[in-house]
Amino acid sequence: MIGRFFSLGRLRALLVKETIQMRRDRLTFAMMLAVPLVQLVLFGYAINTDPKELPAALVAPVQDRFTRAMVSALELTGYYRFTAPNATAPEAEAMIARGDVSFVVTVPSDFGRRIERGDPAQILIEADATDPSVASGAISTLSTVAQEALQREAGTGPRPATPLSITVHRRYNPEGITQYNIVPALLGVILQLTMVMMTSMALTRETERGTMENLLSMPATPLEIMLGKVLPYLAVGAVQVVVVLVAARAMFGIPFVGSLALILGGVLLFVLALVILGYLISTVSRTQMQAMQITFFFFLPSLMLSGFMFPYRGMPAWAQSLGEIFPLTHFLRLIRSVMLKGADAAEVADSLAILTLFVLVFSLVALLRFRRTLD
Repeated sequence: MIGRFFSLGRLRALLVKETIQMRRDRLTFAMMLAVPLVQLVLFGYAINTDPKELPAALVAPVQDRFTRAMVSALELTGYYRFTAPNATAPEAEAMIARGDVSFVVTVPSDFGRRIERGDPAQILIEADATDPSVASGAISTLSTVAQEALQREAGTGPRPATPLSITVHRRYNPEGITQYNIVPALLGVILQLTMVMMTSMALTRETERGTMENLLSMPATPLEIMLGKVLPYLAVGAVQVVVVLVAARAMFGIPFVGSLALILGGVLLFVLALVILGYLISTVSRTQMQAMQITFFFFLPSLMLSGFMFPYRGMPAWAQSLGEIFPLTHFLRLIRSVMLKGADAAEVADSLAILTLFVLVFSLVALLRFRRTLD
């Protein structure tokens, strides 16, 4: 009677069968090992919510000993790294608009003379506040550090005789509203998740349903087949773009400082790169489950290393270099620069060029992969 309901022999046979099937599905087995390892490395080494060594530009026409003391004190805090120590005001303005620096420190030409005479002195620090979490830690240390540096250099007593005021100007997001940073980036995240996943199943669906032979027998070139699979999803992406942009303006009051045409041009390149990437994934996947797994494996590091969830400047150099290979990283720079900073085409030319390069490279590889399936 017991054998009718449970048998160790039957259970052993089922276990052997499932083990063999798991070994045959090498992609799934590799994903089971790779995903936890990627999460461990990214969260353990790459993610830092208190970014240090933030790039800064120094505008100081006269770099006397007091100015040098202030700069050294700021660098010793660990938050500032002066990548442009001799910038002019127009150069610094262009750098913070492009996102090359997070801070612009302006020291007036009469700063040293005022300190020596005991007159009130002032320093201006402009912070790129499009990501409020990046600037908060660096700004909180300013007052104490500046006073101590000035006291040491002037050689005064316990309290400096010269009143020093530090004016902090939070550029592009003076109130530090988090939604200004998150909502524009959500457009890229939503598009990436849906476009890559839906398109990656386009070709694998044909294989699973047994209709691939009918597709291959059609008098169509690989380019025509790819465009036929990709272009319908561009229409879906267009609907998502309209919904997100209207909601961003109506519900969250996100400012649209820059050109709407430039935003839409960047979105078009980004969506085109994503749908072609999804098509490329479909050429290497045998089943829709494998396509979903590869999509998730691509989506996870892209989300973490692009600057969406965690400050991009807070990651180590190797993680920032790795983040450069994802289209989302460059799209976030473009959309935030245009929407919040009012950047023009020249200031986001690098991001546009890299997104165009992604489109060309993904297209070439996808066509080569599809020709192999034809063979």
